[in-house]
Amino acid sequence: MPTAIISDIHGNVDALQVVMADIDQRGIDRIVCLGDIIGYGPNPTDCLDLVMERCEFAMMGNHDFAVLYEPTSFNSSAEQASFWTRKQFEDEPDAEKRRKRFEYLGNLLIRRWYDGALWVHASPRRPINEYIFPDDVVAAPNKMSAIFDRIETRAFCGHTHVTGVFTDEPDFYPPGDLGEAYTFRDDEKCIVNPGSVGQPRDRDPRASYAILHDDRVEFVRLDYDIQTVVDKIAAIDDLSDFLGQRLLEGR
Repeated sequence: MPTAIISDIHGNVDALQVVMADIDQRGIDRIVCLGDIIGYGPNPTDCLDLVMERCEFAMMGNHDFAVLYEPTSFNSSAEQASFWTRKQFEDEPDAEKRRKRFEYLGNLLIRRWYDGALWVHASPRRPINEYIFPDDVVAAPNKMSAIFDRIETRAFCGHTHVTGVFTDEPDFYPPGDLGEAYTFRDDEKCIVNPGSVGQPRDRDPRASYAILHDDRVEFVRLDYDIQTVVDKIAAIDDLSDFLGQRLLEGR
């Protein structure tokens, strides 16, 4: 049974709804979220409600953690967005709905072994906040070796908002180099990043997610109404306009 893998929604319900519609159109029943459901975007509660309803499980992202606890090592716009996001949850007038949302955030997983793979938000070594960048395969081979030592065969993570596959050569392959799908090999460890639903940073502004099959993972990009999200962010004084403008360029 295929599994849809979503990550880094960041409060962008417009992108999430398009992704969910595509998943439904393909008849995929199992969905996993790799974290950062909230933070940055204008519709955090709507996004969390959808993930709570549709996902088999979800991981704890650094922005989820920041809203639940405190933002650490965030730039000013990210920190301000975290505080604004928290207020949206705190101001929910329905006490039961408010309780369920905070309870769900508090129970998000840090790491999980599932279907023979490791699932985290950021990296197998530091699951909430370590970035694995494409350049690391050249610039930080020792880092990559240490990360791959933490997995047996394959892992799935988000956090960088950059779609692609790391292998233990080490190397990095964007979807375009893979023909939009990567076939697993018994003699090769891999780390798969499905990209970001709500804030891609690979210069492609389309929403991104991945579909896991028994023998491969395929990558999907979808257009959505970005300008609507830009306008929503611009209308909220506590969210930096940059958080909307960056969506137009996928950065």
